Parts: sequence; structure tokens; C-alpha cells
Amino acid sequence: MGRRARLGLVLCLAALWAGGLTAADEEGNQDESLESKTLSAEDQVKDHSTGTRVVAGQIFLESGKSDSQSENEENFHGQEEEKGNSLEELNSLEMSNLLNKDLEEAEIQSPVLTAIGGTADGEPCHFPFLFMEKEYAECTADGREDGRLWCATTYDYKKDQKWGFCETEEQSNKRRQMQEAEDVYQTGMKILNESNKKAQKKEAYQYLLKAADMNHTKAMEKVSYALLFGDYLKQNIQSSKELFEKLTEEGSPKGQMALGFLYASGLGVNSSQAKALVYYTFGALGGNLIAHMILGYRYWAGIGVLQSCESALTHYRLVANHVASDISLTGGTVVQRIRLADEVENPGMASGMLEEDLIQYYQFLAEKGDVQAQVGLGQLHLHGGRGVEQNHQMYSEGSDVVPQSNETALQYFKKAADMGNPVGQSGLGMAYLYGRGVPVNYELALKYFQKAAEQGWVDGQLQLGSMYYNGIGVKRDYKQALKYFNLASQGGHILAFYNLAQMHATGTGVMRSCHTAVELFKNVCERGRWSERLMTAYNSYKDGDSNSAVVQYLLLAEQGYEVAQSNAAFILDQKEASIVGENETYPRALLHWNRAASQGYTVARIKLGDYHFYGFGTDVDYETAFIHYRLASEQQHSAQAMFNLGYMHEKGLGIKQDIHLAKRFYDMAAEASPDAQVPVFLALCKLGVIYSLQYVRDINIREVFSHIDMDQLLGPEWDLYLMTIIALLLGTIIAYRQRQHQAIPRPAGLRPAVPQQEPPPEHQPPQ
Repeated sequence: MGRRARLGLVLCLAALWAGGLTAADEEGNQDESLESKTLSAEDQVKDHSTGTRVVAGQIFLESGKSDSQSENEENFHGQEEEKGNSLEELNSLEMSNLLNKDLEEAEIQSPVLTAIGGTADGEPCHFPFLFMEKEYAECTADGREDGRLWCATTYDYKKDQKWGFCETEEQSNKRRQMQEAEDVYQTGMKILNESNKKAQKKEAYQYLLKAADMNHTKAMEKVSYALLFGDYLKQNIQSSKELFEKLTEEGSPKGQMALGFLYASGLGVNSSQAKALVYYTFGALGGNLIAHMILGYRYWAGIGVLQSCESALTHYRLVANHVASDISLTGGTVVQRIRLADEVENPGMASGMLEEDLIQYYQFLAEKGDVQAQVGLGQLHLHGGRGVEQNHQMYSEGSDVVPQSNETALQYFKKAADMGNPVGQSGLGMAYLYGRGVPVNYELALKYFQKAAEQGWVDGQLQLGSMYYNGIGVKRDYKQALKYFNLASQGGHILAFYNLAQMHATGTGVMRSCHTAVELFKNVCERGRWSERLMTAYNSYKDGDSNSAVVQYLLLAEQGYEVAQSNAAFILDQKEASIVGENETYPRALLHWNRAASQGYTVARIKLGDYHFYGFGTDVDYETAFIHYRLASEQQHSAQAMFNLGYMHEKGLGIKQDIHLAKRFYDMAAEASPDAQVPVFLALCKLGVIYSLQYVRDINIREVFSHIDMDQLLGPEWDLYLMTIIALLLGTIIAYRQRQHQAIPRPAGLRPAVPQQEPPPEHQPPQ
């Protein structure tokens, strides 16, 4: 064994000397939990931008390189050749000495397990050993009622009776305790995964709590997040913080990421962006995908770090590779982005959910043969969401409900394709491309993909772009690939965004653009499984649990979700979250309005102007408010921003008073939105009165009349004309009033009352 190991080591060193080793890529297992996904060390080290990749049944080759890449590779190979030549110049004696020295230092002794107690205390365990006519290659608990591990120190235990324990009693107790904790954890996870009822999920978390009390790491991770979000356990930020600190000490990437989140958001601890960055970095180094996503957003937006597009690209690309590898041919899960602010302003929008009668309407259209309605309902049931339960019965991919069957899928695809259905055409193209139930035929695959793409079907466009990109069945054409990837991305296909991001990141077929690549990769990352937390947070808010909702939105906001940033700011703005102190509510809301505005959300930009105008969470600053309103007006054409700019020009707040510009912005607001017409009309009436008063105040009436020459203006006899006009007007008024008195009718049968004469007084005054 020693000679073989030595020989292998010599060969390895010789290979390193000749030209270096090539590391093989290995796919790491992914944690499917919503809280985070963790990469293995190999996944983090490997270069995701090179080699051949098959994503969701799509061959994605990275062999296409631009001219600049080819030049860089030639320079790189030239440097390697120079290094090889310089190594060959070393004499054989120096090289042999170097190899001998490396052999002495690199020789690794395999660990020897020593028996503890028993009949062979201190002797090395012998593997394999024979016990009860069975060979054991490792320690076993067979034959012992206490479950303690032991080994034999000779091959035949029955013959020699030489044995000893493989662990101390303390180690044995600890191992059995951890095994018991693992059993409890698995019981809880089984209930959690197999049930949709809230009561059973709460029962599952009781098992997880028990396992967490026994220091089971995965159970502690599940429980800590449940305590943080209030998922099936009462929300307790302090308890979750203590668990996260314990997990961090044990080196858990999930614990490190979560502790970074607490310091970033100031929940349960004093806010510290520096500490948050440290914990996020450790979590990312441990392979936590959410930590990578958070760091990608921070480097992209320059939050707590110097803005660096290339660093953001590195983090986002790594996460996007894993998200894309999870996406099936049907496009991945549906991400529902519901804005709480829009819901309050438009309560009739049904909360972004499809009403039952609307679904029935689509079902009616589907039964009548409407292809778009059929496809839409199929996608809705496949991915779930918008009030429809997930129900995936796909023969082409298989599921827990329907077994995978190429023959059955091909049968249905042919029927649909014969009727001109793009879904069937795309499905047939996939069958011929990958040989599913039929021989591989790239020409037929290309033909069916083209037919599907011509009808606007995104899967056909995506696969057609992939064939042009890789040169499968057609001549490689990056422009055509870019065209079809762009068309598929307009239909919302996540793999189209991913492929476009790869092309922009490497400069393949387009000018390299780090900024565009990062935005596209960010879009892909936000379609990961953790996006389901958006709907969970929304449901918590609708159930009246604002504290749970705001914590979930804050974590998603850290990941760069603009909708989560605006929703978290909205809840804080409404002062509905009691876990945040009253003095901290507006400053934190201001922070997240600012981040949402930076991503182009108009309402957030207007909110920033309002906060600086009224002094919410900051000092009153009319100039800054004016800047935010102007940005919202120029970039997003917001009617509200235009109206506010008109008001500030009218009052001279943050800008020089200008009634003419005020009227201009009011008019622009009325043109931008019909809803603004009534307030604009009232504002213009007020502006007209103010303008008239200002005009009268600015002029001197006596001075105006003193400069007027009536003889020159109306002629020398203007006074006679004026008197005549006045007389005519007076005569007209008198005649009109007399006619009114004559025209008043009197009721029939009534006579005017005769005034009663007073009786003569009894006593006349003396004359």
C-alpha cells in the first residue's frame, strides 16, 4: 500500500512539473430549504463560466469566444509554454532533489484506530475482521445491547477473542444522543414535508424543537428561522438570535447569514453594517446562496462596500448557475410580486389573485378550443400560484403523480403539433433534439422549433436560440441566438435571461457589458426557490401578522427584491410593525424607500420627496425633496411628482417662486393622468386668483390713469358719448322694471283688501 501511495504521489508531482493538473468540476448537493441553499467547496472553487453545461435539458456550450478572449487564451498559453521551457532548464539533479523533498513532506500516514479497553487495549483495530461469519470493514455495534462501537484487533474474532472499543463511553453517549436527535429531526421533517395542514406542521415543529434542544444543527437552523419569521412557532427575535449565534460558533453558513441579516436590519441587536458584511462574507464562503445574493446586491448598489460591478457579477453568476440548473423545461416557479401600497390605493384589484369566476371563464374558453387559454391554464396548474393549486402531470418530465413516459408524451405532442399547436411543436422539437422516444434528428428539431417560434411560443424561441448558439443542426450564429433569446426573454422565460446574461458577461456575440449582465443575472437569481417567501410574507400581512411580514420582507429586501423593499417600507410607514421602535420607524422606512427608488419604483421616489418635504425620519429639506420630485417627473413621468413640483414653484419652496412654471407643471400633471384633472383645476383657479392679486398689487392705478389721454384714445367729444350711453342704459333699466311690475298676474276671485278704518276716538284732543 505504501509503495503504491508513494508511486501515485511521484506521478502527481511529475504531472504538476510537466504542465499542471486539471481539476474536474463536481456538482454540489443543494439544500432545498426556502431559507437558504448551501454550496460545497468544490462548487465555489470551480469556474462556472467555462466548459459544457446542460441546463434544463438545454445544451449550453461555453466554447464560443470573442476575438479578445482568443487573444487572451493565446497569451495565456504562451505564458504556459515559457514556464515549461524555464522548468526544462533545471538540471535533473535539482529536480530529483526537489521531488525527494516533496515526497518526504507530502507523505501522509493513514490514521490508525486504536482499541480502547476490552481484551486488546491499545492495539490497532484490524480491518476487515470476521465476526459471526461476516466481515466488517469498520467499527460495529453488532453483538452489543448498549450500542457501543467496537472492533477486533485480529482478523478472526471467534478464534482470537481480541477486541476493544472504538470510542470512549462519553463519545458513545454523545453519538447515541446525536443519533436520537437525528431520528427526531427526520420524524419532524417527514411530517412537515408530507402535510399541508397547519396543525400538523405545528406538530412537526415540536419535533424539530426537541431535536434542536439536543443540539442537532439542521433542527436548530429550521427552528431559528421559524422563530425569526413566526412560521408555526411564536415569533421570538431574541431566541432566534441566540440560536443563530450558537450556529455561527459551530460554523453554520445559514447561521452566519442570518446573524448578518439581524445586524443589517437592527433586529434584536444594534444595527452594524460592518458586522453584517463580515457575517455575510463568512456565510458566502461557507456556500450559502442567499449570502452570495446579498453580497451581489450590496456590491451592485454600493451598500456598505465600494460599488463594484465585477464583484457583483461574480456573486450573482454563482447563484444564477444553481437557479438555472433547478429550472425545468417548463420555465420554473411563478413569482408573485404584490405591492401593498398599490393594494391600498386600488382595493378592487383582487390582491393580484385571479378570481374564481375568471378562472372558470378561462376554463370555458379552453373547452371551446382556445389555444392560449389552454396553454395559460396548463402553466397555471403546473406551477401553481394566483389562487390555483399546483398540479403537475407532465409525461415528458414525470412527477410524483405521473410517471415519466416518452411514448405517451410523444403521442400527445404529435396530436397537438398536427393541429398547429405551438406547445406540441416545441415538445416534438425537444423529442427529436434529445432523442426521447425517437432517434435524434436535428433537422426535424429545428423545423418544429421554428414553427413554434413563429407562433410566439417562448420555449420554441429559447431552444431555437440555443441551437444557433451551439451550432446544433445549423451554422453557429450568435446574432440569431441573441435574437431568439431576446424574444424568449420578452415572454418571461428565465433561461432566456440566463443565456443573455452569459452572453453579455463574456462578450459573446455582443459587446461585453458588466452592468447588463448583472441586471440579467439578478433577474434570474430572484426566481430562485426563496422567492416563495414573497407570498408567505404577503399572507402573513393579510392575516394581520405585520411583525412576521415585515421581517420576511426585510430579508428579501436585503437580497435585492425591490417589491420587498417597498413593502417593508410601506409597513414601517404605516407604523404597523410593533417590533420596530417608534423613533426608528421613519428612518428605516426612508432607507428602504431609497433602495426601492434606486431600482426605479416611482412611488418610492415620490415618498422620498415627501419624507424630505415634511421631515419624516430626516430634517426638512425642500431642495432634496425638489430633486426627488423632479427625478420622478423626468424619469417616470409621474403626475403626482409634477403636481408637487407645481406646488413648490407656486410657493417658492426649495426653488425660486415662479407662477408661470407652476402653471406649466400643473398642466403637465393633468395631461399625464386623468385622475389629476380635478385637483389641477382647483390649483389653477387658486393660482389665477393669486396671479390677479399679485398683478394688482404690483401696479399703481392712479399712475396708470394719469398717463391715459382720453381725448386721444376716444376722441375730443368722448364725454358726450359716455353720457349718452349712460342715459340709454338707465332708460333701459327703468323700462325693464316697469314691464316686470305689469307682468305680475293676480289670482282669480280675489279682491284687494280694503284697509279698515280706525274707529273715531271717544275723546278728541282739545283744539
